Amino acid sequence: MSLSPLVRRLFFGVNEIAVKVPSVFKLLIKEVLNPFYIFQLFSVILWSADEYYYYALAIVIMSVISIATSLYTIKKVTIHHASRYGGSSQYCPCVCMPNIEEILSTDLVPGDVIVIPSNGTIMPCDAVLVSGTCIVNESMLTGESVPVTKTNLPNPGPGDRRDEADSAYSTEEHKRHTLFCGTNVIQTRFYTGELVKAVVVRIGFSTAKGQLVRSILYPKPTDFKLYRDAYLFLLCLVAVAGIGFVYSIVLAIMNCVPAKTIIIESLDIITITVPPALPAAMTAGIVYAQRRLKNIGIFCISPQRINICGQINLVCFDKTGTLTEDGLDLWGVQRAETEENPYKANLVKSQFVACMATCHSLTKIEGQLSGDPLDLKMFEATGWILEEATEEETSLHNRIMPTVVRPPKQLLPPEPIGIVRQFPFSSALQRMTVVARLLGEKRMDAYMKGAPEVVVSLCKRETVPESFAEVLEDYTKQGFRVIALAHRRLESKLTWDHIETNMEFLGLIIMQNKLKAETPGVLQNLHRANIRTVMVTGDNMLTAISVARDCGMIPPQDTVIIADALPPHDGQAAKITWRYADKPSKASQLQLVLHGTVFARMAPDQKTQLIEALQGVDYFVGMCGDGANDCGALKRAHGGISLSELEASVASPFTSKTPNISCVPSLIREGRAALITSFCVFKFMALYSLIQYISVTHLYSILSNLGDFQFLFIDIAIILLIVFTMSLNPAWNELVPRRPPSGLISGPLLFSVLACNLSLNINVSDHNITEEDDHNIQNFENTSLFYVSSFQYLIVAIVFSKGKPFRQPSYKNCKKLAF
Repeated sequence: MSLSPLVRRLFFGVNEIAVKVPSVFKLLIKEVLNPFYIFQLFSVILWSADEYYYYALAIVIMSVISIATSLYTIKKVTIHHASRYGGSSQYCPCVCMPNIEEILSTDLVPGDVIVIPSNGTIMPCDAVLVSGTCIVNESMLTGESVPVTKTNLPNPGPGDRRDEADSAYSTEEHKRHTLFCGTNVIQTRFYTGELVKAVVVRIGFSTAKGQLVRSILYPKPTDFKLYRDAYLFLLCLVAVAGIGFVYSIVLAIMNCVPAKTIIIESLDIITITVPPALPAAMTAGIVYAQRRLKNIGIFCISPQRINICGQINLVCFDKTGTLTEDGLDLWGVQRAETEENPYKANLVKSQFVACMATCHSLTKIEGQLSGDPLDLKMFEATGWILEEATEEETSLHNRIMPTVVRPPKQLLPPEPIGIVRQFPFSSALQRMTVVARLLGEKRMDAYMKGAPEVVVSLCKRETVPESFAEVLEDYTKQGFRVIALAHRRLESKLTWDHIETNMEFLGLIIMQNKLKAETPGVLQNLHRANIRTVMVTGDNMLTAISVARDCGMIPPQDTVIIADALPPHDGQAAKITWRYADKPSKASQLQLVLHGTVFARMAPDQKTQLIEALQGVDYFVGMCGDGANDCGALKRAHGGISLSELEASVASPFTSKTPNISCVPSLIREGRAALITSFCVFKFMALYSLIQYISVTHLYSILSNLGDFQFLFIDIAIILLIVFTMSLNPAWNELVPRRPPSGLISGPLLFSVLACNLSLNINVSDHNITEEDDHNIQNFENTSLFYVSSFQYLIVAIVFSKGKPFRQPSYKNCKKLAF
């Protein structure tokens, strides 16, 4: 028994992606309750009790500025997210039998049937098409501006693919039938008497857009050894503070110091040993690196990933549009009978050209042909013209008018062909098929194009030339992208699983995909830096190998071994076969993840699985791609960078405006610089706190302490200035073969800190009070320790401000400061 709409709305809730903008008061409370500011408040109260009013006031002013800046940034980002992703309610035509009612999009629930307007709309939910066809721009989710054709979900019965019709609905498997929330439906096909309808399947944060917004608002915590070690080191400082705390109490009791002074001075040791400004200081390098990346056209929505990019030692690249040019050039065709040039007159009346002219998902948007670049090249090569029926023509004939392709006038008499039904390309099936009809005739024809291996497996054996395998291998070894075509004349009352069998093989289309000019040089730089490069592509293996050889990913002298993964078939278990690419010998089994360079025929989810497998063997993985198929891998990688011209940052932590892979070494260089900066700042802040800790404990032994203005001068004029200037160092100009360390807890680092600490054991024995004062500040020991420690801060900053080979020298920062 189906539930009523009211009950379903109570069960599923409101259909909205609520990106709420919190009030300033709520943000303030949340920010002030940060442990960092609580510790600051504790410190200010303590210093005020000890009459360090100026120093306490300075800390209050800095904290207020920091809180105000943080609130402004959070408020600005939240408003941006709310305006961009939150959306607004709209009225949607909803089918409520027997009528159509206008309801608010916020009232939609799964199971509702909505009508898609013919002039387009922004989808308020995820819905599956049950009738009609839509042209959709999914750039909001994928970063690709190429319009996508969505067709209705097939039903079990004649004329539908059996493998889809018999399976339960899945958003991933049936994505080409699903209209996703937030995407722009540009237009629908014109139907008379029938509506373009879709069934709501997901609403709110359950939609694809909702899940994306959730990942942006609540990103997965970054697990990086540097941050884990930083917390461990802070715990060590807390232990040191505990020792100083006990020491100061014992010393004060032995000298009969008043109880109030004992409490204040012992607690003051804690605020000295554990620097409250450490978290803010360590983010300075990341902020500067993010600014430098923005200046070279690389935008980042996950700043903490910048440090992780400094550890990348393997980069995965998509092929088409990333390593190679976006556009494909039609190099030639290989017909089943003889090899011909596609522009000769004897091809005009052939089924080969009819397949090229009809088997695509092109559409006209504002009078311009739009669609997949491969489809465009293939169709333009025929010289045919695509015409779509207008709404008036459809109404005049009172029936569905198909898209028509017709040859140019000078090539008549071939009759126009109407595309009755199309099933767009599926990466899972590796093919697409259309049903077409020669105008003036009743019979139908099916045309198919796709991966050669898949198309041939669906063709009659006698129609496939004996030399097919050799010809295909020859073209793919040369780096061409090869598409196979097939045709079948349809009989009446055929089911779809019969349509896609016993096809007649027509031949091959050979597309040329040129390398981008920057590709070989960038890959060479990465190889010199001992960074492994891997290609992940949905294209043919031999084509991918050829491109990998051309760009230098596979050195000329290397022997290539191909591993073919075969799925379970006819009761046989899945298996992997091994062979040499250049000679038909068997090869021994290798570990694919550790030694594989080219991964071909990869589906989108398989790319993501590969990234996870590489991370599982302790690689820091970068991913560079430009298409919708790369979104999952871009999100999963430690450093995913999209080459989309649109703002594809929703799909990737980094987005480059430069449409080539030159951004990859730039990102790694900046990541290394930011990582080294974090190390430098951390070591400096740790030494600063220990220097001050030793200075103050020395002064406690003579019942003295640093003065208010001395603390103020050290923290403001020395420490903050040093931290923000030593973080300015830009990245080194080239990648070097070694990587920065990933953890703070290492022998060299601990030794350097220990050595500096030992050098600070200044033994001042004379006690010479120059002038009486309440806190015993004006004395020889105080003055000596203040000057010596101040110089030590500067020396430590110079020692720890590491430059080559990951950062530029510090003296170059003078120009930036002057600017």
